[in-house]
Amino acid sequence: MLKRIDIKQLCIGMYCSSWVNTPSFIKKSFLINDQDELNQIINSGVKEVFIDTGKGTDVLSVPVAPIIKKAVGSVAPKKSTNQITPLAMNEELNQASKIVNRSKEAITSMFNEARMGKAINIENAASLVEEITSSVMRNPGALIGLARLKTKDDYTYMHSVAVCALMVSLARQLGMSDEQTRESGLAGLLHDVGKMAIPLDILNNPGKLTNEEFAVVKEHPVAGHRMLLEGGAAGEIALDVCLHHHEKISGTGYPNQLSGDNISVYARMGAICDVYDAITSNRPYKQGWCPSESLRKMAKWEGHFDKNIFQSFVKCIGIYPVGTLVRMKSGRLGVVVEQQTGKSLLSPKVKVFFSSKSDSYIMPQLLDLADPGTEDKIIKREDAEKWHLKDINKYWLGDEAR
Repeated sequence: MLKRIDIKQLCIGMYCSSWVNTPSFIKKSFLINDQDELNQIINSGVKEVFIDTGKGTDVLSVPVAPIIKKAVGSVAPKKSTNQITPLAMNEELNQASKIVNRSKEAITSMFNEARMGKAINIENAASLVEEITSSVMRNPGALIGLARLKTKDDYTYMHSVAVCALMVSLARQLGMSDEQTRESGLAGLLHDVGKMAIPLDILNNPGKLTNEEFAVVKEHPVAGHRMLLEGGAAGEIALDVCLHHHEKISGTGYPNQLSGDNISVYARMGAICDVYDAITSNRPYKQGWCPSESLRKMAKWEGHFDKNIFQSFVKCIGIYPVGTLVRMKSGRLGVVVEQQTGKSLLSPKVKVFFSSKSDSYIMPQLLDLADPGTEDKIIKREDAEKWHLKDINKYWLGDEAR
C-alpha cells in the first residue's frame, strides 16, 4: 500500500516508491538500506515521499526517546554486570530447546496447582526465569523462536514462557538493570495465571466466544492479581503486569481503563509482548500470523501500544523476525534464521531454499546479509501458503533442535 509521509518520518527499512518533487540524483524507487542513503534523502530538500508498506517498513513511531521512568517497582536503570558469552543460533538452539521443554512442564504443573487453589511457588518461577534469561542473553532468537512454535493444546502454558522471554529481551533493549530484567521476565511468566480461574470449556473453546464468555475471560487479570496477592511472595512488577497487561494507551483497555502515563512501563511492555506472541501463535480458533506481518499490523493499531516501547520491541526482534519467509532480490525465497546484534535490521542471516522463478526447491544456502560480499538482499516478506510450502521452520530450527 502506498502511503504519503513527511520526510522526517522516513527511516531505514522503508521502500521509497515515488516522490514529491524528486531530485535528479535520487533513484525513483528503492529500499533504504543504510544511514548514508537516508541522510542523502533528508538533505536533498525533499519534503514528502510515498512509501510502499508492502515492500518495506511502515511508519512505526517517532525516534526512540529515553523511556525508563519511575514506575511501579522500578529503580534507576543500571548497566548489566553479568558477563554471558553470546552464542550463534545453531549453538544455542539445543540448549534453548531443553529449557523450553523443562519450562513447559514446570509452568503446566505450576498453573494446574493454581487452578486447584494452591499458591504459586515464586522461587520455582524465579528459577525458570533465570534459565530463560540466560538463554536470551546468549542468543535471543533461539528460545523466542522455539517458544512461538506452540501446539493448540499447550498454548496457555507456552504463551507464558514466550512472553517471559520477550519481556527479558525487551528489557535488555531498553537498557534495564539485571534486576529489572529478571523482574520483567517473572512478570511475563506469571501475567496470565488468572486464566486458571476460567472454566476449561471457555478457555479451550475452539470457536468464537459469546459476549458472556468473553466477559468471563476479561476477568483473568483481576483473578491473577488476587492469586498472586494471596500467595504473598510476588513483587510489585509481577502484580502490576498481571493486572494491567490488557490496558491500552488510549484508555480503552481493561480492567481499569488506564491511559498514557498512568500505565507503568512494565505493563506497557507486557501489553506488546502478550499481543505479539498471541497473534503469531496457533490458537484453538485460528492459525498464527507471520511474525513480520504481525509487527506491521500492530504498528497500525492506534492507541493500543506505547509507540516508543513498540519501536524498541521491533529493534530487539527485527523487522523480519526469526522464522519469517522472505523474497530476495535474486528471486529466491528463504527463512530468516538469525538477527545480528549491532547491525542493520535489514541484514539478518537468511537460509534460501526455493526459487520463485522456477517454482522449485533449490539446495539450501545460508546468506549473511551483513557480509559486504553478499549482493543479494531482502525485498519483502512472502506467504508460505501462496507458494504451497510446508514446514518452513525446519530451515532455521535444524535437525538437532527439531
